[in-house]
Amino acid sequence: MTAKPTSVDVAARAGVSQSAVSRVFSGASASPETARKVREAAAALGYRPNVLARSLITGRSRIVGVVVAYMHNQFYPEAIERLSQALGRRGHHILLFMAGNDGDLTDVIERMIDHQVDGIVAASVAVDAALARRCAAAGIPVVLFNRGADGGGLTQVTSANRSGGRAVAEFLLAGGHSRIAQITGWGGASTGRDRAEGFRSALRAAGTEPVGEIDGMFSRDVAAEAARRLWAEARPDAIFVGNDHMAFGVIDALRGLGLDVPGDVGVVGYDDVAPASWRAYDLTTVRQPARRMVEAAVDALMALIEEPGRGAMQIEIEGPLVVRGSARLPPGGVRTAPPAEEART
Repeated sequence: MTAKPTSVDVAARAGVSQSAVSRVFSGASASPETARKVREAAAALGYRPNVLARSLITGRSRIVGVVVAYMHNQFYPEAIERLSQALGRRGHHILLFMAGNDGDLTDVIERMIDHQVDGIVAASVAVDAALARRCAAAGIPVVLFNRGADGGGLTQVTSANRSGGRAVAEFLLAGGHSRIAQITGWGGASTGRDRAEGFRSALRAAGTEPVGEIDGMFSRDVAAEAARRLWAEARPDAIFVGNDHMAFGVIDALRGLGLDVPGDVGVVGYDDVAPASWRAYDLTTVRQPARRMVEAAVDALMALIEEPGRGAMQIEIEGPLVVRGSARLPPGGVRTAPPAEEART
């Protein structure tokens, strides 16, 4: 049987040192010319680096564990695709785990530790203090994505949820809406709480309160039923919905009651996922800047991997209100957001 080519063989064919071959395949610094020679020699010889062996030497698996609770919200498949691409550019791959319906991450975290991941990105899930200590004891940094944590002990990357909620309230008030209701995101999630509180604070500043408020649990079906209930009990002329996934269900439910959106009830969401721009919904919404959030999360995770003693970071990224046709416009119109820098490419 023909022996497998080694890095020594690649180095000899490329006319470089063995350490240069290692640098090229580990993602370390190497000149473009050296990288070209090494990769051409490796391709000619059929050489592939032994990732497992390298991880034993370096103590790095080059794998990042990503845990997510649900994929129904269109924001998360897009964000995870971007995470995979961004980490790939940094020489890492993702290992995706789904959290259980009960929200207990203990088993998931233990499996990630067993896989010797270099770091963890927790998207749409909360990591409690006990699990954070378990990860710290294993030397595995954690970054929360689109979630916050009480106490500030973990690095977190979110959009500016409170200011986003305030912007929605100010927009609806400026459009002449006077009976404004809210279907919040799940109250157990920092994103749901912060958007709702920002929204309430702007209404209070204008001397008013929501005519009704129901927790939509980040569920399309729950939000749709909440919309029917709000119409029966409070007759709102506008509803702020805690994310787009729920907002689509709300619009469908209102239309099912024979109501016009925005003629009878305006609807505003949060996320700016791709279907928000579809003619069927034409949803006014706050854009979560997915690309910038992902870049910030990857930068933060790499920093924590390289500097294990580095303190936690709390990163908030502003996103614009994207005005479409699902709620009345203020007199004189509004300044619309530029085309999505987050274009789904």
